[in-house]
Amino acid sequence: MNRKTCFSAVACIASAVVITLASGCASGQHADGHGAHGPITKAEVMAAQSAWGDGIVDISRVYSETGDAKARATEHINSMYAYGNTIVLFKPTLASDDQFRGSFDEALSYFIGRDGTEDTGFAIKGWTKVRFENEGIYSGSDLAMAMGNYFFTDPDGDETKVEYSFGYVRGDDGKLKIMLQHSSIPFGS
Repeated sequence: MNRKTCFSAVACIASAVVITLASGCASGQHADGHGAHGPITKAEVMAAQSAWGDGIVDISRVYSETGDAKARATEHINSMYAYGNTIVLFKPTLASDDQFRGSFDEALSYFIGRDGTEDTGFAIKGWTKVRFENEGIYSGSDLAMAMGNYFFTDPDGDETKVEYSFGYVRGDDGKLKIMLQHSSIPFGS
């Protein structure tokens, strides 16, 4: 290959790289393949867990004060879950007839209850605190996963231990959104 052919080939490759990088940046992706906010960190996962728990407690508070628990639960689901952005794989703890909640309406029913269903309103049970104990957190990419136990404190101060797995992606607003949630009562409980 002569110098002129070699230069043309390099110019074509360089143009293709520039076009690829430019189109990636326009779609919110950086050259490293991560979103505009970079890879998800463990600190972000723990902050999302805290926000999720605070949201459940707040839904209970609003309900107990005869406020609009449906509006608060709607806000919680919209801010914490990736419904409308990607598939959401949600298997709640207290669900056996309708085990999986792949839609916003099914999640809302689980959180605040709905007549004629098994849903009695998990988030309106008077929870006063939610704390997470992570067995492990995978992070450092566009997807993060966490697994462990979370504990729900009732109005009498008693804790209920639940096992969980959560998966997170970054929403268009840069905040983490839940795209996977599986909860279950520990074996033998």
